[in-house]
Amino acid sequence: MDKVGDGEGMGPDIVKKFTYQLVKGVYYLHAHRILHRDLKPQNLLINKEGNLKLADFGLARAFGIPLRTYTHEIVTLWYRAPEVLLGSRHYSTGVDMWSVGCIFAEMIMRQPLFPGDSEIDEIFRIFRLLGTPTEEVWPGVTTLPDYKTSFPCWHAKNLSEHVSGATPESAEILQGMLMYDPAKRMSAKTALKCDYFKLPGGVKL
Repeated sequence: MDKVGDGEGMGPDIVKKFTYQLVKGVYYLHAHRILHRDLKPQNLLINKEGNLKLADFGLARAFGIPLRTYTHEIVTLWYRAPEVLLGSRHYSTGVDMWSVGCIFAEMIMRQPLFPGDSEIDEIFRIFRLLGTPTEEVWPGVTTLPDYKTSFPCWHAKNLSEHVSGATPESAEILQGMLMYDPAKRMSAKTALKCDYFKLPGGVKL
């Protein structure tokens, strides 16, 4: 999908269509208890009808309750969820939804949201935009294996202002998908119900 954005990039209607198809595909996986774990533009294919398809399930895993322990060596760095970056081995559908949020922002901005060149650079890029997470916003964050009390303290910026081109409706989804606390992060099911995906007259895509 990264080639689709070359040149003039994608218009807002195409961004909305592809995001809807991406979220719907992720919802299908999660409804069948599958984590993709490697969502990134390179793994999203556009067929000749102009529809988006998920690809490359090499890292896909089934999940259950209680949450299983997984390796954190997953997801291309730019789309990697903060709980994975901070060493968590216990995670679920939120890792995919974070990736979806990063891809969505990238389609709107026409450039990556968090283009880190190392794990610590990636962590700090996230912190600089969303603020350094605390126990108040993300219970348990300070107990994650790679969390450091020496992390710089950044305050959150306005996400919708940073993602130029975001509308109030798209910003609502971005805010939900890029929540620090995985337990509060927007699910695919919830995202599909958002106003952003409604057509004129309240009709859904």
